[in-house]
Amino acid sequence: MARPKTKVSLLKRVLGSLGPGVTTGAADDDPSGIATYSMAGAQFGNQFAWAALLTWPLMGCVQMMSARIGMVSGQGLAGAFRKKFPLWLVAVFGFALLVANTINIASDLSAMGDAVEMLGGGPSLLYVVLFGLGICVAAVRLRYQQLARALQWLAMALFAYVITAFTVKVGWGDVLRATFLPTLPKGKEAWSMLVAILGTTISPFLFYWQAGQEIEEQKAQGLRLASQRRGASKRSIDDRRLDVGIGTLFSNLIMFFIIVTTAATLHASGHAHIETTRQAAEALRPLAGSLAYWLFSAGLIGTGLLAIPTLAGSAAYAFAETFDWNYGLDKHFKAATAFYGVFVLSTLAAIAIDFIGINPIKALYWSAVVNGVLAPPLLVCVYLIAADRKIMAGQPSPPLVRAVVAVTALAMAAAAIAMFVL
Repeated sequence: MARPKTKVSLLKRVLGSLGPGVTTGAADDDPSGIATYSMAGAQFGNQFAWAALLTWPLMGCVQMMSARIGMVSGQGLAGAFRKKFPLWLVAVFGFALLVANTINIASDLSAMGDAVEMLGGGPSLLYVVLFGLGICVAAVRLRYQQLARALQWLAMALFAYVITAFTVKVGWGDVLRATFLPTLPKGKEAWSMLVAILGTTISPFLFYWQAGQEIEEQKAQGLRLASQRRGASKRSIDDRRLDVGIGTLFSNLIMFFIIVTTAATLHASGHAHIETTRQAAEALRPLAGSLAYWLFSAGLIGTGLLAIPTLAGSAAYAFAETFDWNYGLDKHFKAATAFYGVFVLSTLAAIAIDFIGINPIKALYWSAVVNGVLAPPLLVCVYLIAADRKIMAGQPSPPLVRAVVAVTALAMAAAAIAMFVL
């Protein structure tokens, strides 16, 4: 009788550990990520399938390091940065994050609007406004736990891309070879694609959001002061490691299935260059049927609703801690006006960008490239914080995790340099 109880308790622990790690991992597969992975599959076939396997441990270690900083330092990423680096550098990171995230939000809103229009819902720009304003209202009106639950349910939208992969004819032998026998990119376009994949998978906004969510979780437990939040139990760190591991695995599986699907359809039929989200979905329709078309379009809406609060929220966290503002998704608007102001202004600026008229796929892709270039110096700073015993309350990240993050920073920097040099 003892054995079944052990299994049940293990399942309960796994389910009970799921939280910020799963939400953050799912938010990584926003329309920017979906577009980048679709372009990779359409242009290069299964050539980058190995990236999904490689980036899982890299992303997992980076996200766990960010989570640990929030859990044991009692502050988010920007707050911890201020203890070690000059204010101007922390502010530069914050402004760069805000600019990149705003462009990303604009691209995501555009992709969502196009998706609704493709599904017969009316003009896309109308939905750009409705989605943008609706997300702002939800962020201001909902408290943290309500918003966190909503984001966890929205993560289910990503299963649309798993289902899509099994509605098309895939040469799994070629997929397995490309996954387990990787080849280096050849030429500037291929290196640029690798930088975009790394940038959208190991993206700076995720570092800030992960650490910020740890603070929100601690506040929800009644730990309102930074001094009360310093240090974390071994059990809570182990639970978060499980949470982050599952979340990042889920994220990378979705990347894998999107690349495989578009390689088997768009690349195989000669649709190598995708210019719009509409073109990507409509190209799937005659090749894979209406189900694939509907799933692709609906997935863009669900993932956008999940990702935009993460993008705007991460910039708001960065600014609030950089300039010592009152902040938190658990607070009312009047108690954290500047924090919510960054969230709302970033979203409104993104709506304005969409009315200028942008190419959604190209903007999504290049925002991923920008993140790929920005991430290495930011990762160096995260590494230095995570290794500092004083800031980390005597609980620095383990040497193996630090080594993986160092390799990640070097790999992303090398890929970015190769893109420009080649």
